[in-house]
Amino acid sequence: MLREKGVQFEEVDLNKGLTVEVLDHLIGTRDYREFLNSRNELYRERNMKDAPPSRAEALELMSQHPNLIKRPILVDGARIVLGSEVGQG
Repeated sequence: MLREKGVQFEEVDLNKGLTVEVLDHLIGTRDYREFLNSRNELYRERNMKDAPPSRAEALELMSQHPNLIKRPILVDGARIVLGSEVGQG
């Protein structure tokens, strides 16, 4: 859909995983909880909605379990669009 509209972007295969350092840089000062995929089994098993992990633990978990990262993630400079936000607007 984005390519059809002529939007240029670089794809990153999140299934290959991202390091804690890359995730930390990507998230920056944003609320890390916005990057957690609430549909993920681990998210539900650990009841992260009511008892979210610390930022450090969340980064480690997202690094080890790439499906815990909400997707897609679109980055345009300092602007980031997550998951269901893609295609809105």
